[in-house]
Amino acid sequence: MREISCQEITDTVARLCIEANYHLGEDVLDALRNARQKEVSPVGQAVLDQILRNAEIAAQGELPLCQDTGLTVVFLELGQDVHIVGGDLYQAINEGVRRGYQEGYLRKSVVDRPFSVRVNTRDNTPAVIHTDIVPGDRVKIIVAPKGGGSENMSYLKMLSPAAGRQGIIDWVVECVDKSGANPCPPIIVGVGIGGTIDQTTLIAKKALLRPVGQPHPDTEVAQMEAEILERVNRLGIGPQGLGGSVTALAVHVETFPCHIASLPVAVNIQCHSARHKEAVL
Repeated sequence: MREISCQEITDTVARLCIEANYHLGEDVLDALRNARQKEVSPVGQAVLDQILRNAEIAAQGELPLCQDTGLTVVFLELGQDVHIVGGDLYQAINEGVRRGYQEGYLRKSVVDRPFSVRVNTRDNTPAVIHTDIVPGDRVKIIVAPKGGGSENMSYLKMLSPAAGRQGIIDWVVECVDKSGANPCPPIIVGVGIGGTIDQTTLIAKKALLRPVGQPHPDTEVAQMEAEILERVNRLGIGPQGLGGSVTALAVHVETFPCHIASLPVAVNIQCHSARHKEAVL
């Protein structure tokens, strides 16, 4: 049994909160550069130039990529041979979020009593934490700040199993079309298929963690991703909704077995500021 202290968890989460909000991953930057080469609209090209320049300024100046520094989503892979010592694991994660958002001068965007007074919690806590128990004696922490503009463009539908592959594709494209400029394109489209309503929305969000444009290892799923991406980019929404040939950088689909009477499908859209960082302890 390997011991990991809560203090180490807190320190790591605080660091990842800051790094995620300051630095885009190389996969995202490469996807944006590739989009700039493909974009046919002069206005769209100019927008992509500005997005890339913004990422450069943020990294060099250690500044937030976007004023919306997100609600903090934490994906935790907890090795079954790990013993967390020195406190409560979830409290340690939230303390890391609190520290990271204070020390990084990141906007605090979380409100309590969401249906009434909507009082700001003042430290961006609580985080949304998803935990998987996995083999081994390590802890993997992924911090993914999720902005409100893209999260608001989320969709869930219980399709009839008879809708099949084509029904899924048509509905996902319809969701992107309805979203328009709201999620700050060019976007990454996370799609969850199967499971239950909670599982399908979770895997749609997890799909956004895959390196941008990396196809699903299953050929059938990868072909669906490519078809949805091609149709989405024919919508003409373009960078920042100003028209063009690149509305999405990628479509990532994840699947899970489901009930014989069901076909749940979820869409979780990520803006061009696709922020997440990870560490393994």
